[in-house]
Amino acid sequence: MFKMKNLTEKSSDYLYFLFRIIIGILFLLHGIQKIPGISSGKIQLISLIGFAALIELITGICLILGLFARFVALIAAIEMVVAYYLAHFKPEKIINPLLNNGEPAVLFFAAFLIIIAYGSRKWSIDSLMKK
Repeated sequence: MFKMKNLTEKSSDYLYFLFRIIIGILFLLHGIQKIPGISSGKIQLISLIGFAALIELITGICLILGLFARFVALIAAIEMVVAYYLAHFKPEKIINPLLNNGEPAVLFFAAFLIIIAYGSRKWSIDSLMKK
C-alpha cells in the first residue's frame, strides 16, 4: 500500500535541496533584474534598491551554494518585510498581497522562514564545513 509519509521521509533531503536551490535561483534573478538600473546610473548602489539588489544577489548565491543559509535567509526575510511595507502595504488602499502585487514578497518571506528553521542541510558548503 502506498503511503505518502514513506515517500516524503525517503525523499525529504532531495526535496529540501531542490527547494533551497529554487528559492536561491529566484532570489538571485530578482537581484540581477535590478542591475541594469544600477549600471546605467539610474539607480545608485547607495539607494534602497541598490542595497536590495546586493542582498538578493548575495542571498541567492549563498542559498544555491548552501553557505550561511540561516543567516542570509534572516537578512532576506527582513528585506522582504521592509519591501512589502514600503512598496505594497497601503492601508488606505488595499492590504491584500494578491491585489497590491506584494505576493512575491510574502512568499519569499515564508520560504526564508523555512530556510531559517532548517538551514542548508545536506549537499551544501555548510555541511562540508561541519565535517
